[in-house]
Amino acid sequence: MAMKTSSKTFKERVDHGIDNQFMRAAVSSAQERLHGRRLAAAEELGNWEEWRSHSEEIRQHVLENLDYYLYQLSENVAKRGGHVFFAETAEEATQYIKSVAEKKQAKKIVKSKSMVTEEINMNTVLESIGCEVIETDLGEYILQVDDHDPPSHIVAPALHKNKEQVREVFAKKLGYKRTSKPEELTAHVRGILRKDFLTADIGITGCNFAIAETGSVSLVTNEGNGRLVTTIPKTQITVMGMERIVPTHEEFEVLVGMLTRSAVGQRLTSYISAVTGPRGAGEADGPEEFHLVIVDNGRSKILGTEFQSVLQCIRCAACVNVCPVYRHIGGHSYGSIYSGPIGAVLSPLLGGYDDYKELPYASTLCAACSEACPVKIPLHELLHKHRQVIVEREGRAPISEKLAMKAFGLGAASPVLYKLGSKIAPSAMSPFTTGSKISKGPGPLKAWTEIREFPAPNKERFRDWFKNREKGGNK
Repeated sequence: MAMKTSSKTFKERVDHGIDNQFMRAAVSSAQERLHGRRLAAAEELGNWEEWRSHSEEIRQHVLENLDYYLYQLSENVAKRGGHVFFAETAEEATQYIKSVAEKKQAKKIVKSKSMVTEEINMNTVLESIGCEVIETDLGEYILQVDDHDPPSHIVAPALHKNKEQVREVFAKKLGYKRTSKPEELTAHVRGILRKDFLTADIGITGCNFAIAETGSVSLVTNEGNGRLVTTIPKTQITVMGMERIVPTHEEFEVLVGMLTRSAVGQRLTSYISAVTGPRGAGEADGPEEFHLVIVDNGRSKILGTEFQSVLQCIRCAACVNVCPVYRHIGGHSYGSIYSGPIGAVLSPLLGGYDDYKELPYASTLCAACSEACPVKIPLHELLHKHRQVIVEREGRAPISEKLAMKAFGLGAASPVLYKLGSKIAPSAMSPFTTGSKISKGPGPLKAWTEIREFPAPNKERFRDWFKNREKGGNK
């Protein structure tokens, strides 16, 4: 699966999301639950804002010295017998992974949850050479079985499905015959995946954080599948975005605590693993061969720009869990594996405005996302910057909007035209007005009034009201 998840227009995706009552109810319930847990977990730390500031400092320091820490990381991985490959593009990354699979004559590959492998469309490339790629995260496994349904949430990819829907998928695709109880559904998948873990040729993981001083890669999971992926197959490949790095275990400890609290409201998740290279002499498990693929894919172009702070992201989805827009339209409406406010900022940077120019407008600019972010990314400000770039630098505003803004600029700059316009506005808009609201707007207002009401101009101008008040005519 590539980063782009749909060929439908943004409006088509949004309409479908708004009409999906179950999804909206599921998202609303999950947002309230996860947000409540996050607040409770944050309170335990004491001064949450100090922890946020410290986490922001760590991430900013890494980005400002990224070349140094990437070099240190790669050197330490190599010292421990691992192989490091720097991929400038998604194609370079997948070709390297493909070459490893071909060299090992791999037929079965197990992988843990990873956003960056979806971003580079890794599964499709490996399947094209005959490899069976098996998702071992339960949520991702459900989506894979269900005809590669795209994820709708960064942390909980199958959030848009309920247990009855999952049971139907399993019955149709896996011959499942038991109830929709989560315990029974999970037990059935566990029985299937256990055999796959034991017979896989290669294990592939993502990376929550790479630790530069030791050459370790860390995984944060609640299911234990990450440990099986990294310990049983003889060959392990870890794929990481180039920014997902910390200097030492000390910073790792800070950020992993912020990640788990912000993502699911836990002090720590069930499994936090740090894997360092291939299996050493005297070690009982672990891979015989280890490859670290460090992916750029547009990230270096963000460094040094007004959007650099988006690379501080630790993929906790706290911003998604408080976003009022996401609550109503769901993750699939974004058309990207990265949904919510972080997706609305990151997707246009990695995928371009041609596919994602609408996403920066899928926001109320309420700043709830910025307030929730554990590393203090000013998401609402970045969304506003995107809008500026789209209009001022890219010139991508609709013709109708350009004409409307031009007309307003001319009218507002001329006292005579402004006075005339304010006088005729109530009469001109009366055919489109119901009560005090414009409910069926003309021209550029049409798209706005299709989803919300717009206030109609008052029949009495403020200037006239003020003059009458001074004369004592309106007390």
